[in-house]
Amino acid sequence: MHKRKFLLADPAKPEGPDNAHTRAKIGDALVALLAEDVRVNHDAVATRSGVSRRTVYRYYPDQESLLRALRERVTALAGPGVHYPGSTDELLATLPAIYEGFDRIAPVATVIRSTPQGRAARLADREARVAAYAAATRDAVAALPEEDRVRATAMLQFLHTSAWLEMRDQWGLSGGDIARTCDWAIRALLADLAARGDKPLAEGPA
Repeated sequence: MHKRKFLLADPAKPEGPDNAHTRAKIGDALVALLAEDVRVNHDAVATRSGVSRRTVYRYYPDQESLLRALRERVTALAGPGVHYPGSTDELLATLPAIYEGFDRIAPVATVIRSTPQGRAARLADREARVAAYAAATRDAVAALPEEDRVRATAMLQFLHTSAWLEMRDQWGLSGGDIARTCDWAIRALLADLAARGDKPLAEGPA
């Protein structure tokens, strides 16, 4: 894989006991290792970031927390508008920030979705992601049979954050185009959910 360089945090700043700058250095090292297809572990992060191995372990004591830090840093690089929604209104309102943010960090946004390490980083936050989307869409799917609530919520989550890579690679759409397309699709699904009551999804549109 072609190596890409990422700007790391300023190394001149001191490393304190709980220093946000140190966390940023570790996060940038994680992103760089992911982009270069280097195995992410505490030793590699320490070497790449210039932070001591002991400090890396103090902030992130195991592999799962290290992978979660990687996902959080990628999210931060995409911009402050990239976050889990608190409601279906916010599901729609955050689409432009999310998909245009992914465009800004396209190389990193691609590898975190298409490589084993990137997928592991996303899965490290799976429980929090599932809980957030279940809460945001609870009222919209409440009347559905129980098994269909999960299916409908999963599709809404997919449209909110996961359609980017396929629509960019296969159709050449920009983040703005993808946001507008997913806005239309989510609104259509929410309208269907509002009209269908407890009718199972397998029976087709409301």
